[in-house]
Amino acid sequence: MIQDLLEYFNPLDYLALWLFSAFAIALFVSFNTFPAIFMISVKKQLMDVPGLRSAHSKRTPTLGGIAIFMSLVVVTTTLGGLLDTKVLLLLLGGMTILFFLGLKDDLLVLSPRKKFLGQLLAALILIIFTDTRIIGFSGILGVTTLPYWISVIFTLFVYVLIINAYNLIDGIDGLAGGLALFACGAFAYVFLTMEDVTLATIAVAAIGSLIPFLRLNFAKKRKIFMGDTGSMIIGFLISFFVVRFIGEAQMYKASSFYNSAPVLALSIVFFPLLDTLRIFFIRAAIHKKSPFSADQNHLHHNLLKLGYSHKQITACVVIINAVLFVFTLLFKDFEIHLQFVILLCLGTLLYSAVFIYHWLMDQKSKRKTAEHPS
Repeated sequence: MIQDLLEYFNPLDYLALWLFSAFAIALFVSFNTFPAIFMISVKKQLMDVPGLRSAHSKRTPTLGGIAIFMSLVVVTTTLGGLLDTKVLLLLLGGMTILFFLGLKDDLLVLSPRKKFLGQLLAALILIIFTDTRIIGFSGILGVTTLPYWISVIFTLFVYVLIINAYNLIDGIDGLAGGLALFACGAFAYVFLTMEDVTLATIAVAAIGSLIPFLRLNFAKKRKIFMGDTGSMIIGFLISFFVVRFIGEAQMYKASSFYNSAPVLALSIVFFPLLDTLRIFFIRAAIHKKSPFSADQNHLHHNLLKLGYSHKQITACVVIINAVLFVFTLLFKDFEIHLQFVILLCLGTLLYSAVFIYHWLMDQKSKRKTAEHPS
């Protein structure tokens, strides 16, 4: 009898209950995994030791990514049997590769070359066996369809770029987790609009796994970091959402996002990519250093120097990215090049607003000093 029910069960018929179940399972597993992580981290001294570039002054556990990974594994293996099993199995395989690479990097040290090769392998598994790739640019620069191998190479580039972007912005409390929470919420919305229940379920599960982490990441006493384990898994998951969303939208002309998928996907991951490309340019072009060398030139470091707290910076960045996403949705029916230009201009302006404001206040203060010298 149970087998008959499962055979004819369609999650779309019970969508709200189905998504709530995925969220609740991930939330429960994540919340109940952290006590064990804390106990092991303290007992075995698996802590991040503050350095010159650190925004923290206390030794802190860095294994928060374990709870995020376990939550996604449980949801995938329990609810995945009624979804697109092949895609979920390969997605889980890719996440598992990055989980062990990230865990080794958090506990010991892993060379950038090995991490890079692991990211390529995880991405290739999905690209080759599910044929999930970016097939074109929806007419941006006149490119509608890419040749197969160029499509594969470009998709690999997107994976590596986004994975490392989320890894690089994980420099203050809540920023990587908060932006990942927003991105998963945005992708849950677009996948539900496209009736892709499989990816919507995983996106909602990721939200459930991140909420307990963010609660502890912002805590003063029992604080925890997601570490490379968490940032690589989250970056990989979001990069898969980006590729799947663009690929699916471009395959069907009747799709609501057929003419806007690349721009809409870019709006969701705009801040991580903006900060990564900006920091690479500063390091390579201005300081003549390796783009992977460490420094304090990230946007969040500059906001810290202006006196903003970790919570204020995270809230500001996440809200701006959400506003940018909503605006992009509003003009998704515009001509694709106009969408792209509006996104770049509006996004750059919004993320520069705080610095422009402080510069104007500084100029005002200097004029007052010049007019009324002491």
